[in-house]
Amino acid sequence: MRRIIAASLIAIATVPGLAPAGGALADDALGKASTVTVVFEQDLPNVPGKKMKVVLVEYGPGGFSPGHTHPDSAFIYARVLQGAINSQVNDGPVETFQAGEAFTEFPGSRHSVSANASQTEEAKLLAVFVVDSGEDKILTPFEK
Repeated sequence: MRRIIAASLIAIATVPGLAPAGGALADDALGKASTVTVVFEQDLPNVPGKKMKVVLVEYGPGGFSPGHTHPDSAFIYARVLQGAINSQVNDGPVETFQAGEAFTEFPGSRHSVSANASQTEEAKLLAVFVVDSGEDKILTPFEK
Protein backbone atom coordinates (compact mmCIF):
# COMPACT_ATOMS: atom_id res chain seq x y z
CA MET A 1 0.00 0.00 0.00
CA ARG A 2 2.83 2.43 0.86
CA ARG A 3 4.44 1.79 -2.52
CA ILE A 4 1.17 2.55 -4.30
CA ILE A 5 0.73 5.83 -2.39
CA ALA A 6 4.35 6.88 -3.00
CA ALA A 7 4.11 6.02 -6.71
CA SER A 8 0.83 7.93 -6.95
CA LEU A 9 2.32 11.02 -5.31
CA ILE A 10 5.28 10.99 -7.66
CA ALA A 11 3.00 10.46 -10.67
CA ILE A 12 0.77 13.36 -9.59
CA ALA A 13 3.86 15.58 -9.35
CA THR A 14 4.29 15.36 -13.12
CA VAL A 15 0.75 16.58 -13.92
CA PRO A 16 0.80 20.12 -15.39
CA GLY A 17 -1.24 22.80 -13.66
CA LEU A 18 -0.75 21.63 -10.08
CA ALA A 19 1.78 24.31 -9.16
CA PRO A 20 0.46 26.76 -6.57
CA ALA A 21 0.40 30.47 -7.33
CA GLY A 22 4.03 31.57 -7.41
CA GLY A 23 5.26 28.01 -8.02
CA ALA A 24 8.79 29.25 -8.65
CA LEU A 25 9.84 30.35 -5.21
CA ALA A 26 12.77 32.65 -5.74
CA ASP A 27 15.62 33.63 -7.99
CA ASP A 28 18.97 35.01 -6.96
CA ALA A 29 21.01 37.29 -9.18
CA LEU A 30 22.03 34.25 -11.26
CA GLY A 31 18.44 33.08 -11.70
CA LYS A 32 18.80 29.87 -9.68
CA ALA A 33 15.37 28.96 -8.34
CA SER A 34 13.51 26.20 -6.64
CA THR A 35 10.01 25.21 -7.68
CA VAL A 36 7.30 23.94 -5.31
CA THR A 37 4.36 21.91 -6.61
CA VAL A 38 1.49 20.72 -4.41
CA VAL A 39 1.03 17.03 -5.26
CA PHE A 40 -1.53 16.01 -2.62
CA GLU A 41 -3.82 17.69 -0.11
CA GLN A 42 -6.37 16.00 2.16
CA ASP A 43 -8.15 16.73 5.45
CA LEU A 44 -7.35 14.02 8.02
CA PRO A 45 -10.69 12.49 9.04
CA ASN A 46 -9.26 10.91 12.19
CA VAL A 47 -7.50 14.11 13.31
CA PRO A 48 -10.14 16.87 13.35
CA GLY A 49 -8.82 20.28 12.33
CA LYS A 50 -5.70 18.91 10.59
CA LYS A 51 -4.80 18.13 6.99
CA MET A 52 -1.88 16.61 5.11
CA LYS A 53 -0.28 18.63 2.33
CA VAL A 54 2.48 17.07 0.22
CA VAL A 55 4.78 19.18 -1.95
CA LEU A 56 7.51 18.38 -4.44
CA VAL A 57 10.45 20.81 -4.26
CA GLU A 58 12.68 20.79 -7.32
CA TYR A 59 16.10 22.44 -7.34
CA GLY A 60 18.07 23.07 -10.50
CA PRO A 61 21.87 22.92 -10.31
CA GLY A 62 22.87 25.40 -7.61
CA GLY A 63 19.19 26.10 -6.87
CA PHE A 64 17.89 27.11 -3.47
CA SER A 65 14.96 28.47 -1.50
CA PRO A 66 15.60 31.69 0.42
CA GLY A 67 15.41 31.63 4.21
CA HIS A 68 11.83 31.15 5.40
CA THR A 69 9.66 29.91 8.23
CA HIS A 70 6.86 27.38 8.07
CA PRO A 71 3.39 27.87 9.59
CA ASP A 72 3.17 27.52 13.37
CA SER A 73 0.93 24.47 12.86
CA ALA A 74 3.25 22.65 10.42
CA PHE A 75 4.99 19.39 11.31
CA ILE A 76 7.08 18.35 8.29
CA TYR A 77 8.61 15.09 7.13
CA ALA A 78 10.95 15.58 4.14
CA ARG A 79 12.61 12.91 1.99
CA VAL A 80 15.23 13.55 -0.68
CA LEU A 81 14.17 11.83 -3.90
CA GLN A 82 17.09 12.81 -6.14
CA GLY A 83 20.52 14.32 -5.61
CA ALA A 84 21.52 15.92 -2.32
CA ILE A 85 20.05 18.79 -0.30
CA ASN A 86 21.80 21.13 2.15
CA SER A 87 19.48 22.06 5.01
CA GLN A 88 19.70 24.15 8.16
CA VAL A 89 16.78 24.40 10.57
CA ASN A 90 16.72 26.97 13.38
CA ASP A 91 20.18 27.24 14.93
CA GLY A 92 21.23 23.70 14.04
CA PRO A 93 24.16 22.84 11.78
CA VAL A 94 23.96 22.81 7.99
CA GLU A 95 23.43 19.16 7.09
CA THR A 96 23.56 17.39 3.72
CA PHE A 97 20.88 14.79 3.00
CA GLN A 98 21.37 12.34 0.10
CA ALA A 99 18.68 10.67 -2.03
CA GLY A 100 16.76 8.25 0.20
CA GLU A 101 17.49 10.15 3.42
CA ALA A 102 14.86 12.07 5.38
CA PHE A 103 14.51 14.68 8.10
CA THR A 104 11.75 16.37 10.11
CA GLU A 105 10.93 19.95 11.03
CA PHE A 106 8.81 21.01 13.99
CA PRO A 107 6.04 23.64 13.97
CA GLY A 108 7.24 27.21 13.45
CA SER A 109 10.77 26.17 12.45
CA ARG A 110 12.98 28.66 10.61
CA HIS A 111 14.57 27.10 7.54
CA SER A 112 17.73 29.17 7.01
CA VAL A 113 19.30 26.95 4.33
CA SER A 114 17.43 24.83 1.79
CA ALA A 115 19.60 24.28 -1.26
CA ASN A 116 20.81 21.84 -3.86
CA ALA A 117 24.21 20.55 -2.73
CA SER A 118 25.33 20.28 -6.37
CA GLN A 119 26.20 22.98 -8.89
CA THR A 120 25.81 20.52 -11.80
CA GLU A 121 22.99 18.05 -10.95
CA GLU A 122 19.29 18.51 -10.18
CA ALA A 123 17.81 17.63 -6.77
CA LYS A 124 14.26 16.83 -5.63
CA LEU A 125 12.65 16.74 -2.21
CA LEU A 126 9.19 15.47 -1.20
CA ALA A 127 7.85 17.25 1.90
CA VAL A 128 4.81 16.04 3.83
CA PHE A 129 3.17 18.75 5.96
CA VAL A 130 0.63 18.10 8.72
CA VAL A 131 -1.01 21.50 9.25
CA ASP A 132 -4.19 23.12 10.50
CA SER A 133 -7.06 22.51 8.05
CA GLY A 134 -7.49 26.25 7.42
CA GLU A 135 -3.79 26.73 6.59
CA ASP A 136 -3.35 27.53 2.90
CA LYS A 137 0.32 28.54 2.98
CA ILE A 138 3.22 26.10 2.88
CA LEU A 139 5.76 28.75 3.75
CA THR A 140 5.64 32.13 5.39
CA PRO A 141 7.25 35.09 3.60
CA PHE A 142 10.88 34.75 2.73
CA GLU A 143 13.48 36.50 4.83
CA LYS A 144 15.42 39.31 3.22
